[in-house]
Amino acid sequence: MTLQTAFTEFVAPPEWRTVDLLSDLHLHPAEPDTLLTWRQYLQTSPADALFILGDLFEVWVGDDAASEPGFEGDCAAWLKEAAARRPIFFMAGNRDFLLGQGFAAQAGIQRLSDPLLLVLHGRRWLLSHGDLLCLEDHEYLAFRAQVRSSEWQQEFLARPLHERRAIARHMREHSESRKADPRAVWADVDADAAAGWLRSAHAMTLIHGHTHRPGHHDLGEGLQRLVLSDWDVAASPPRAQVMCLTAAGAQRVDLR
Repeated sequence: MTLQTAFTEFVAPPEWRTVDLLSDLHLHPAEPDTLLTWRQYLQTSPADALFILGDLFEVWVGDDAASEPGFEGDCAAWLKEAAARRPIFFMAGNRDFLLGQGFAAQAGIQRLSDPLLLVLHGRRWLLSHGDLLCLEDHEYLAFRAQVRSSEWQQEFLARPLHERRAIARHMREHSESRKADPRAVWADVDADAAAGWLRSAHAMTLIHGHTHRPGHHDLGEGLQRLVLSDWDVAASPPRAQVMCLTAAGAQRVDLR
């Protein structure tokens, strides 16, 4: 199956040596260990650039949330401090698709289209959050189409902030309940669609998150997809992984 889409090309400056990729941190004030590890990473990473491929936040209810003292405003300040040392790029995920230009400007980060073709050290890396390729998740894709519409977003963002936060709490509780259900079935990325993307983009490697199933998948004909890990420092064993792209290729680095 082929999923037609457009590919925005990003050519890295020649002085970049290392680019870090990460996704699915699901930052939330109720997860302080993960939040602390992320902040320490921002302060110490030697990478020349950082690409966040979606779901940096567990939920995002609107950029105005960061105008108040608290979690969202603190995250903006930490990002801005880190972005003063290296460029930070953000691609929307299924949890933080409402993160807009207002927060991006406040945090000093640059938003990306999904998918994105990164040209680095003469190699073409196709980057995506990954949810668009989960073709068997029909319920989610219908929901995605609804909430990505300008009409839905305008209506939701017009609600008072406290009401949006309450809706987000309810959605998070529902999500946690579903994750705890052993009968739940989670759709994976469609291999044919992923290979179709790579052929169209003239790339050999797709890197994505979303599925929380870190791994390396051979798609045939020299094509492959690399799946980023989610983050949960309180888990056993803890998960906090970054993928580093260099002239030598892709390498996973565990921070904990």
